[in-house]
Amino acid sequence: MDVRSYYRKVKDTEEALKGSEVVLVSLETPEGGKEGVRTEAPRAVAARMIAEGRARVATAETLAGVDAEQ
Repeated sequence: MDVRSYYRKVKDTEEALKGSEVVLVSLETPEGGKEGVRTEAPRAVAARMIAEGRARVATAETLAGVDAEQ
C-alpha cells in the first residue's frame, strides 16, 4: 500500500466524521477480528480503523439496539 494514499484516506475519513467520539461496529478480519462488536473511540482512532477496513460507523438502528439492551 502506498503510504501517502493511506494517510490521505485516514485524513479524509477523519474529516468526514462528526464529533470527538465515534461509535464503531467491528468487521470480521483475517487476523481473527469478530464482526458486530460495538465500541466508542476517539475520532482519530476511528478514522484509522475505518480506513484499514477493521470497523464501520454504527448506524442508527445499531445504536437503537444498544438502548433497548440496557
